Amino acid sequence: MARVPQIAGKADVPASHQYVVDQVLDVFGRIRGPFSILLHSPELAERLLPMVPFSREMTVIEARPRFVGILATVREKDAAYVWAAQVNVARRSGLSETTIDVLRSKGDISALPPEERDVATYARQLVLTNKVDQSVFDTLQQRHGTKWLVELTAIMSFYGALCGVVNAFEVPVPDDGDRF
Repeated sequence: MARVPQIAGKADVPASHQYVVDQVLDVFGRIRGPFSILLHSPELAERLLPMVPFSREMTVIEARPRFVGILATVREKDAAYVWAAQVNVARRSGLSETTIDVLRSKGDISALPPEERDVATYARQLVLTNKVDQSVFDTLQQRHGTKWLVELTAIMSFYGALCGVVNAFEVPVPDDGDRF
């Protein structure tokens, strides 16, 4: 059980902000996870919500490296809810079970394909040390360009912020959710 009541519908927010609930429903089809907490501040939820469709549909980053970055970030942050919410989408986007298992176990990434290994290294360094080695940065920037790297960093950081919300408020993983 979460530390505060989770917002479940329009009745749980003031009438003046119920349109934000509609926006969340448009994106997710229901209220869940971090947005069940973020809606306690509808103004904040409204401003963060556009990052979800951006990271899904508008980014220049292909699905597999994007999900390596997201899953590596959420796993290093031990955010069980965000992991469960993202791992099946990653599978449907073509991320291999081998890569998922390595990220889940915080295992050795050296055997991953170079593209996935480099993104996982970048994500792990950023989460664990709040900086990235120049060689890792240069490899990704030279391979993909600055815009790609900016978007990857922002998307990983956005999911990292969601991790903070679900972890601080102890949002439970759905019963059928993938576990660490």
